[in-house]
Amino acid sequence: QVQLAESGGGLMQAGGSLRLSCAASGGTSSNYDVGWFRRAPGKEREFVTAMTWSGNKAYYADSVKGRFTISRDTAKNTVYLQMNSLKPEDTAVYYCAARSRTFLPASMPATYFYWGQGTQVTVSS
Repeated sequence: QVQLAESGGGLMQAGGSLRLSCAASGGTSSNYDVGWFRRAPGKEREFVTAMTWSGNKAYYADSVKGRFTISRDTAKNTVYLQMNSLKPEDTAVYYCAARSRTFLPASMPATYFYWGQGTQVTVSS
């Protein structure tokens, strides 16, 4: 049973940076992929980024490519989302999620079985 807990959200002005953390417990391994998704008010959940737990592959939504970076510290069982050049449209609740390795696209939220509780990111203009 994998448990995920996000932290690091908050209020930031446009152009600023935030780093989100996702602490994993209960059995993460190199057989897992870890992703970040977000849900803005009135919108559907949206893929942000994902990586294999081994770290050899990462995927990004076009809307965040070049601004956001996913990384992980395997010793701490923690995945990070570094968000730079934040925009008001990045405002959302951010969730980390984990799934067993699969050939299905990393952008599919239905393939992720484990989810954190979410952390709010608000970007003011």
